[in-house]
Amino acid sequence: MRRRRPLLAVVAGAALLAAALVVAWRSGEGDVGEFGPALASPSSTAASRPATSPPVPAAPPPMTAALVPRRLTIPAIGLDAAVRATGIDKATGQVDVPRSVDTVGWYRFGPDLAARAGSIVIAGHVDSAEQGEGAFFRLRDLRAGDQITVTAAGSETREYTVDSRRVYAKSSAPLDRLFARDGPLHLTLITCGGAFERSAGHYQDNVVVTATPA
Repeated sequence: MRRRRPLLAVVAGAALLAAALVVAWRSGEGDVGEFGPALASPSSTAASRPATSPPVPAAPPPMTAALVPRRLTIPAIGLDAAVRATGIDKATGQVDVPRSVDTVGWYRFGPDLAARAGSIVIAGHVDSAEQGEGAFFRLRDLRAGDQITVTAAGSETREYTVDSRRVYAKSSAPLDRLFARDGPLHLTLITCGGAFERSAGHYQDNVVVTATPA
């Protein structure tokens, strides 16, 4: 993601490593095994440009939030992270993400935890040259059936079960589905992945995990 914030801004995604570092996945090959249904390609051209983090459908009107995510817990990867509401970076048109790589961002222009349809999007950093491993560093390790808990203010919770993990090039991510406001309700977690492009200062792909209400 971008260097000017610690990097990401879901797709979410991820922050960048210093150019001097050799970037590789723990799998040793830099790829992520995919499973679950693939999202359809976007019908608009909003995703046609390369991005350091996920661009979003243009100028979405805000939705009325009734149950805002405050904490994300994923036992399978040892994740317990604060969630902050974020929007769109006006300078780039991309999803904004908290400065701290330990905090993830809920996309406040989309569905919240009270929604009955659409994609609840949470994006986070994979890593940062300055701060090290991010909250979503191990997102690529999730498997089908892993459990996710999202907690709202007042300690109300929602439970989800992982059903897919896919990798999309940032230049062709299916944004219409990633940021859907209609269709079946699901949770979408986004970070960066793939090869690190030193000249551009960001990763080439986005790792996307989807989960359905348990």
